[in-house]
Amino acid sequence: MASFEQVGSITQLSRPQWQALRDTRYPFLDYDFLAALENTECIGDDSGWIPAYFAAFENQQLIAAMPAFIKEHSYGEYVFDWSWADAYQRNGLAYYPKLLAAIPFTPATGPRLIGDQSLWPDALAAISEYCLTKRLSGWHINFPETNTLAQVKKFKTDNNQASLIRNACQFHWYNRAYQNFDQYLNQFTSRKRKAVRKEREKIAAQGIRMTRLTHEQITPEHVAFFYQCYQITYLRRRSQGYLNQAFFQQLRSTMNSQMMMVLAHKDEQPIAAALCFYDDDNLYGRYWGAIDDFDSLHFEACYYQGIEFCIEQGIGHFDPGTQGEHKISRGFEPMLTHSAHWLVHSQFHDAVDNFLAEERQHILAYQRDAKTLLPFRDGFTLHDSE
Repeated sequence: MASFEQVGSITQLSRPQWQALRDTRYPFLDYDFLAALENTECIGDDSGWIPAYFAAFENQQLIAAMPAFIKEHSYGEYVFDWSWADAYQRNGLAYYPKLLAAIPFTPATGPRLIGDQSLWPDALAAISEYCLTKRLSGWHINFPETNTLAQVKKFKTDNNQASLIRNACQFHWYNRAYQNFDQYLNQFTSRKRKAVRKEREKIAAQGIRMTRLTHEQITPEHVAFFYQCYQITYLRRRSQGYLNQAFFQQLRSTMNSQMMMVLAHKDEQPIAAALCFYDDDNLYGRYWGAIDDFDSLHFEACYYQGIEFCIEQGIGHFDPGTQGEHKISRGFEPMLTHSAHWLVHSQFHDAVDNFLAEERQHILAYQRDAKTLLPFRDGFTLHDSE
């Protein structure tokens, strides 16, 4: 049995050893992405995100690691458990702190343990014991990919308490080896196809020019403008973005090979920006903003430009972010996402289990209804939703 130890910062782990364990270019488990969160103080003691990595070693060599954080609140997670916290409080119990294995502020499905995957039982046992020892309410694993989900489903503690699986729904785009955007649109019904074309024509009619930048094409000035747009998006909601400009500037220096920025110009002045990350198989739409409102610009910058990029690069999957039923009519399919939960308090664990069983039926019904609104012609084969 491997022994996992808790590590208070990713900077205490070897970058070369961490990177060598990654069998995927999933950008949000890159050492540089996680280190940037700490280095720029987007996470840390004052943020309510306290790093608590779990790492296993063999002869001083890192063989497996899991990013985890002690949480003092539920902000920035995108799996909403506020009602659980309220229920704890009403019963005189503390829901916070809790342990979260996820990528901060990033609701993108992916791996949650790098290295030796046979060590999943040991990792889950370690975080369960950590919750008991440190008197945390329990652990949570958000947006796990298929292998992680399978491992977590098999987990049980000594008292036979299994992890709980929660479902949600996002809207994702899949590439069917399209040669160009028009070929993709030809899969739509005539009415829906015309609607998209009309939407894109509005961009040109407003005198807006779109460009996509990657790698060293992205300059510090581009990042500074993007960040201005990013904060405007939050200010319109009377809130503030979780991430600071230093974070994005550091990623431009360390991870620009996996960044794609969409810029919109009008009268040669930048007016909007969207920032994505990508790997060999996936494009992840993450952040967006505009200095003013322009008809259909959000759809162009955040969806259509991403689709065109995937077609050009041969990328098979586009995750544009959470929520947004307006994505359905543009060909983004309703897909189930997952999270896993284990609570120390057995009665609350059972109560949440009952809640999730009922909630799942509503999520599945919502997914079925969403599929009926997709724009595709009869006979189009949807992606497997599980």
